[in-house]
Amino acid sequence: MSADECYAAVVSAREEFVVARGLRHRVLRWGSAEGEPIVLLHGFQDCADTFQFLVDAMPRTFQFIAPDWRGFGGSERNDSPYWFADYLGDLEALLDQLSPARPATIVGHSMGGNIASLYAGVRPERVSRLVSIEGFGLLRVDASKAPERFAEWLDELRAGVRETTYESTRRLTQLLLRRNPRLAPAHAEFIARVWTKPMPTGGYALKFDPWHRLVNPVLYRREEAEACWSRVRAATLLLLGGKSEYRARLQQDGGIDEVERFRSCFVDLDSHDFSDLGHMMHHEDAAAVAAVIGRWLQKSSSPATIAGV
Repeated sequence: MSADECYAAVVSAREEFVVARGLRHRVLRWGSAEGEPIVLLHGFQDCADTFQFLVDAMPRTFQFIAPDWRGFGGSERNDSPYWFADYLGDLEALLDQLSPARPATIVGHSMGGNIASLYAGVRPERVSRLVSIEGFGLLRVDASKAPERFAEWLDELRAGVRETTYESTRRLTQLLLRRNPRLAPAHAEFIARVWTKPMPTGGYALKFDPWHRLVNPVLYRREEAEACWSRVRAATLLLLGGKSEYRARLQQDGGIDEVERFRSCFVDLDSHDFSDLGHMMHHEDAAAVAAVIGRWLQKSSSPATIAGV
C-alpha cells in the first residue's frame, strides 16, 4: 500500500501533554476552543489518534479532546503491572484540567466506555452525557476462579513481558485487514501508523506497554459495576455492533438481552444497534456512528457548569 492510500485527516489534531497523577499524558485536540467540548476515551491497545475518523465525520460545532491512557500511545508507561482503578483516578485528574468548570460529555469506546460508565456512577455530578461504544463490561466470573487467576498472574510476573514488533507498518496493516474485513484499507494503514513507532534496530513496535497484557488478578465483579451504573444520572447512549464478537460472549451471561440488562441499571438510556458493524464500529463506518451520536447530542441537554463552580 502506498502513502497515497493512507487515510487523509480532514480536521487537524493538535498535540499537547498534561501531567495527571504524576504521569505525563498525551492529549489530542480537534476543532475550535469555542466549540462545546467532547471528551473521547479510547479502548484497550488503541490510542487517541484513531478517533480521527469519528471527528472528521462529526459536526464542526464541537471541540474534541482525547487523552491517551497511561501506557498507551504517547502517554507515560508504568513499566509494571496495571490496575483498573487507576484509570478512574486518571480520568478524574484529567477532567480537573480538561473540563474543570462543567460536567463533561464523554464518548468512550470499549475499555474507555467501561471506565466512563463506572466514573459517571461514582461521580455523577461530573458527567452530563455519556456515549458508550460497546463499553458493556465483562462476563460475571465465579469466585471459585480466584486461586487459578492469582496463580496465572504470578506465572506471568515471573515470565516477564516483551514488546510486540512488526517488520513494517504494511505488515500490521495486512494483519488488521485479515482480522476485520469491514475495515477499509486506507483506515487500516492509518491505524497501523499511529499504533506503532520505529525501533532503533529496525522494524516497528506497538505504542503499548506490554505489561498491560498480564491478566488481572482481581476477578471482575459484574455486580459492583452494575451498582455503579445504577448511580449514573447522565443521559446515556449505548451503541452496539451486530457483528461484535464481544457482544456475542456477553449473551452467555444468563442469556439475558444485553439492552434490557442495561435498561435495568441506567436511569436514562437510549441505545442503537448497528447490525452490520463490529466492536470497532467507529473505525469501520465513522459516518454512520457519527450520525447517530450527532443526532443524540442535539436532543440531549448538557449542563453549563458544575454545581458550586
